[in-house]
Amino acid sequence: MSTSSFFGLPARLARLCTMPRGLGPQAKPVLSAPRVAVTLVQAAGKKDRPALPLLDESELEEQFVKGHGPGGQATNKTSNCVVLKHIPSGIVVKCHQTRSVDQNRKLARQILQEKVDIFYNGENSIVYKEKQEAEKKKQERKRRAKETLEKKKLLKELRELSKNVH
Repeated sequence: MSTSSFFGLPARLARLCTMPRGLGPQAKPVLSAPRVAVTLVQAAGKKDRPALPLLDESELEEQFVKGHGPGGQATNKTSNCVVLKHIPSGIVVKCHQTRSVDQNRKLARQILQEKVDIFYNGENSIVYKEKQEAEKKKQERKRRAKETLEKKKLLKELRELSKNVH
């Protein structure tokens, strides 16, 4: 599965504990490129999950546009949809999951953080690995369900054969 296919999927949301760049033991620059320095932030409540890259506010371009979708006039006339662009990578995220601008801003930053992680780290990114694990578990559940169904069919056939014999 390519990394670009993840961009269309809704990202899993996690509460993030952010720290200013260069402060604390968790904020260590990980990736350096011209004008880009990505730092890591530990996700709150997820001890086993490694850190995601921290977004620098100076590298973000934020717009508020009118909402869309169900909700009628309440959503269509208010500018509570957040469009967030990460300038160095060119990744754009549009978030209109709630009616609150503040919540949409937070959600957009979380989604953008995960997409930037995929952009810079590709198959080694945290989000990519989690989605791969989830896909493997789903395939395993499907396989087990199919095996169980086959066993039930076999058992039913054996019962009918034993009834016909007697």
